[in-house]
Amino acid sequence: MALTPLGGNEENSDIVAEINITPLTDIFLVLLIIFMITSSAMIESGGKVNLPKAVATQSESRGTTVTLTPKREIFVNQKQISEDRLEVTLKEALAASADKIVILRGDKDVLLGDTVKIMSIIKRAGASEIAIAAETEKSR
Repeated sequence: MALTPLGGNEENSDIVAEINITPLTDIFLVLLIIFMITSSAMIESGGKVNLPKAVATQSESRGTTVTLTPKREIFVNQKQISEDRLEVTLKEALAASADKIVILRGDKDVLLGDTVKIMSIIKRAGASEIAIAAETEKSR
């Protein structure tokens, strides 16, 4: 007695046990290309900058210095002042100075919002330029 499949058709009784991996390979290649493109875009977006080095001379004037501490203290030329007196004090210091350059010295833990607020006050006080002081990083 021979067993036949439910349809009664013996020609369709062979079971195909193969997995077609061609579509799966195509998906993997597309994903690989997408990851390669996005990873290279993420790496190059920062941009590498070689900062110039300058040698200070004795005849250079330093300008007016504004220092911000992590405790939100403000100093103008080493004299501590309150934030509401900053603009008036800067106007007086810039009027007494030949150049209108303000050097902003801030601790690395000072918030960006505080720094931007102080920079806008410096511009309102009449500074022609704002320089941001930084230490040189030692190579490892």
